[in-house]
Amino acid sequence: MKVAVGKYPIGMPQDFEAFAAKQRALLQEAARAGAQVAVLPEYLALELAAGFDAATRADLPASLAALQPLEPAWHALFADLSREFALRIQAGTFLTAVENGRYRNRAWWYAPDGSRRFQDKLQLTGFEKQTGVIEGGDALKVFDAGGVRAGIAVCYDAEFPLPVRAQCEAGTRLLVVPSCTDTEAGATRVRVGCLARALENRIFVAQSVTAGIAEWSPALDINTGEATIHAPMDRDLPADGIVAVTRGEQRWAITDLDFERLERSRGNAQVANDRDWPGQLAPSIVRARFEG
Repeated sequence: MKVAVGKYPIGMPQDFEAFAAKQRALLQEAARAGAQVAVLPEYLALELAAGFDAATRADLPASLAALQPLEPAWHALFADLSREFALRIQAGTFLTAVENGRYRNRAWWYAPDGSRRFQDKLQLTGFEKQTGVIEGGDALKVFDAGGVRAGIAVCYDAEFPLPVRAQCEAGTRLLVVPSCTDTEAGATRVRVGCLARALENRIFVAQSVTAGIAEWSPALDINTGEATIHAPMDRDLPADGIVAVTRGEQRWAITDLDFERLERSRGNAQVANDRDWPGQLAPSIVRARFEG
C-alpha cells in the first residue's frame, strides 16, 4: 500500500472555493504518485478562517462558530476527491460543534466508495483546555483501509500508549497521526510518541504536519515539524524507524508499505515488544514497592 503524509503549507485562502482548489491540487499530486492513502494535518479546517473578517479569525471561538455552516461543503469536497482519485483520505481535523457550545477536534476518514468515518481527539493539550470550548472524545475506533485496518491518533493522542495499544489489539496495522505543533519541543514530543507507538505495537505510523507561519490565526500561528512515516526498528526494517520523511519544501512523504513483510518480521524479531507486552502486566510488577 502506498501511503502519503503531508507537510501542509498553511496559507490564506480567501473563500471555500480557493481552499477546495488547494486540496484538489495537493491530493492530485499524491494520487499521481500512486498513493492509495493520503493524510492531511490536524486543524486543517482552521485554514478556512482566513476568509473571515479580521476580528473573527483572530478569535478562536468565533472562528469555530463561523466554520460550522461550511461542514457540509467540507464533506462533499473530500468525498468527491476520494472518489475521483480513488484515494482514501484522512482529511486532518474539523472542529465540530456537539452541544452546549462545545466542539470536538474530529478527524475524518473518507473512502472511494462514499463512506466516511471519524475519530475524535481524546486528550486535550493545554492550549485546547484553555479555550474553554473544546472537549475530548469518548470513543476509540478502527477503520478498513483497503484490506488493512487503520486507526487515527490525533496529535497529542499519539503520546499515550494504551489507547493505541487498544487499536492495535483491534487489528490496526497503520496508525495515522494528523498533527499540528508550534514549537520544536512539541514537534519532538509527537515524533517520539509516533516512534514509540511503532516500536511497541509493530505497526506503521504515518504523521502529517502543518508548515509555515500564519500570524492571523491564534491556533495556526507557528508550525513546526516534518511529515514522517515510522516503522518498528527491527530486522529488515529501518534501523532509525524512519521509512520516509519530508525535507525542505517537500509537500509529501510517500512510500510503499509492505504489511506482509511487517507481519513476517514478528517471527524474525531481535526483540518483540508487541509480543512481550503482557509481561509488563504481571501482578507482581504492576506496582512498585518502596524499599527504603
